[in-house]
Amino acid sequence: MLAAELAATPIGSEVSLAGWMHRRRQLSGVSFLVLRDRSGLAQVVVKDGGLRAAVAALGEESVVTVHGMLTASPAAPGGLEVVGTRLAPITEPALTPPVQLWRPSPQEGLPTRLDHAAVALRHPRSRASWQLAAASVHGFRTTLESAGFTEIATPKLVGMATESGANVFELDYFGRAAYLAQSPQLYKQMLVGVFERVFEVGPVFRAEPHDTVRHLAQYTSLDVEFGFIDYHHDVIAMFRAVLAGMLRSVRERAADAVELLGVDVPQVPEALPVIHFRDALRRVGAAEDEPDLEPAHERALGAWAKEEHGSDFLVVEGYPMAKRPFYTHPQPDDPRWSNSFDVLFRGLELSTGGQRLHRPADYRAALATNGQSAEAFSAYLEAFDHGMPPHGGFAIGLERWVARLTGAANVREVTLFPRDLHRITP
Repeated sequence: MLAAELAATPIGSEVSLAGWMHRRRQLSGVSFLVLRDRSGLAQVVVKDGGLRAAVAALGEESVVTVHGMLTASPAAPGGLEVVGTRLAPITEPALTPPVQLWRPSPQEGLPTRLDHAAVALRHPRSRASWQLAAASVHGFRTTLESAGFTEIATPKLVGMATESGANVFELDYFGRAAYLAQSPQLYKQMLVGVFERVFEVGPVFRAEPHDTVRHLAQYTSLDVEFGFIDYHHDVIAMFRAVLAGMLRSVRERAADAVELLGVDVPQVPEALPVIHFRDALRRVGAAEDEPDLEPAHERALGAWAKEEHGSDFLVVEGYPMAKRPFYTHPQPDDPRWSNSFDVLFRGLELSTGGQRLHRPADYRAALATNGQSAEAFSAYLEAFDHGMPPHGGFAIGLERWVARLTGAANVREVTLFPRDLHRITP
């Protein structure tokens, strides 16, 4: 039986639980044990002298089975407790945990928690953060599957380092240079020619030397690409549908985590507010030749979107073509700008997307303009030589999404085993 199932069990029933000794208190005539399993916490009362000695011999985080009678107790979690009649360890007694998991919130500094992640992640608040991530991924998948998308899996070992301007991790691939994939971008575009609508949930790798609270060297990317669009606003509409599905799943599948973390789950407007990049620059008082938005600009625009539109989300479209990848489709009436966009979530960039080029001649011209060889992209360009519809897509960084959702000050707080400029273990 799970701890969460006790609430639906009649008082006086004999019950059996299995889990970790989350917390124990030894009083003069009675011992209290809080047992933790995947569903939550249950309080166990031990009065028998032999059982109390067994509890005393086991450290917190020892794995045990408990048998006893369910009784009402207003002071216990959920108003219920188990009066233990049998208790047995399943493994050797656990060592003293390097972090205090029983405290309502972690007290140790982030470096200590990351160094001991295998244990620190057991804290209910840390578990809850990833429950939000898991629910978000479920909503992402189910929304897209219901819209006719096919889930794909693309290579993470690639032979090219020129997909974007980001630095890459190089490795030896049987005596040849290879790289960890920065994104599935080129592959998901090629697979539009196969499945028309595709998505992927997978790791991506960025060797950018950013030592900030929002950057990781490896993160989980939620990628979408689909064909037969008219322009990038079709992609924005799909992003909005996915966003609503992710938040719906968070509410339905991770309600306990939302409550524990005090998450303010945002509402998604029927249409996301959109501002052109050049207008965004004017609004924040930036120079009109700025190629990108600074973090301070994003925060100011996020505050404006909340005040003006009541939205936690803002789409900034029309970024300069000079700062976008070669596959980006230009704005038809003014090719200085692109049919691409970023989505800001509470003043922080969450997603990048847009319409892609789809005509082979346009690709070869774009590569030449960027000083890149069409021959190096021959496998990619083959898909376009054999017919590709107008298409577009977007990507969401899962860990950044959860960090913004929870208000975490550092993306590492909601990442299971973060990889960054300094950390490669555990």
